[in-house]
Amino acid sequence: MTAPRHFLDLWRHHATTLRAILDDAKARKAARIGWPHGAVDADAPAAGRTLAMIFEKNSTRTRFSFDAAIRQLGGSGIISTGSDMQIGRGETIEDTARTLSRMVDAVMLRTDDHAKLETLAAAASVPVINGLTDKSHPCQIIADLQALEEHRGPVAGQTIAWVGDGNNVCASYIHAAAKFGFKFTIACPAAYQPNADDLRRARGEGAAVIVTHDLRAAVRGADCVVSDAWVSMSDLDHQERLIAFAPFQVDENLMASAAPDAVFLHCLPAHRGEEVTAGVIDGPQSLVWEAAENRVHAQKSILAWCFGAVG
Repeated sequence: MTAPRHFLDLWRHHATTLRAILDDAKARKAARIGWPHGAVDADAPAAGRTLAMIFEKNSTRTRFSFDAAIRQLGGSGIISTGSDMQIGRGETIEDTARTLSRMVDAVMLRTDDHAKLETLAAAASVPVINGLTDKSHPCQIIADLQALEEHRGPVAGQTIAWVGDGNNVCASYIHAAAKFGFKFTIACPAAYQPNADDLRRARGEGAAVIVTHDLRAAVRGADCVVSDAWVSMSDLDHQERLIAFAPFQVDENLMASAAPDAVFLHCLPAHRGEEVTAGVIDGPQSLVWEAAENRVHAQKSILAWCFGAVG
């Protein structure tokens, strides 16, 4: 039996696989210009297939984009929260995986603990996709890079600057730097640095990843500046974070330190007046809404890859 194609972390995949997924996402988006959102792609690579979507964390973009994605690929979806399922009453992850593998063709999980995702994938006989965990958010980065390349061309050789928490989204950017060949500079407080293993792995693959506490040095000359919320859903140290991150706001003055044609990205939800000003996220340099739209196309190509229709 052929092993299922899981999409758990960017670092697990060869650069050519990720490039194929990104290029497919751009092609699928271009082919749908002028189409209604409910129309099915011409090749319908998920025809007859069902995607299970499990949400143990709240979601707007992941929920709607995966649902739209599987429909546009010609398939169907089943959405459930953890509390809807027996998993919320103590059923093991392995038993859930074995059951769902006999009922659906792929499973997307959005959860807090990355170990749950890995356990689900190890026990499943169908593809498992990471819709977000505490360690990584790979689908978001495919959508972000799609938006960046649509406006600035190939990302290889460009500089992307991250300002804020060395969190799960930052981790996936670190993973991506090693695969797509861009320079990644990270400005964060000392207490909120990115995962050391992620840095070590990426640098071992030749990635140019720099961590600093000087946000202006990180942003200087960057082609793209990225930020995220200072307080995530699972963070309990709310006040401590607001104090630590106060100097790390992306405002118009900071963006002026980047390249003249630099763009801004944010995975959303955003908190105007905290990690970013309204003038930046709602201004002409922002690609935030393009990236949010691209979540549909990125998810479609990830699903198509899982089903063997890409790469």
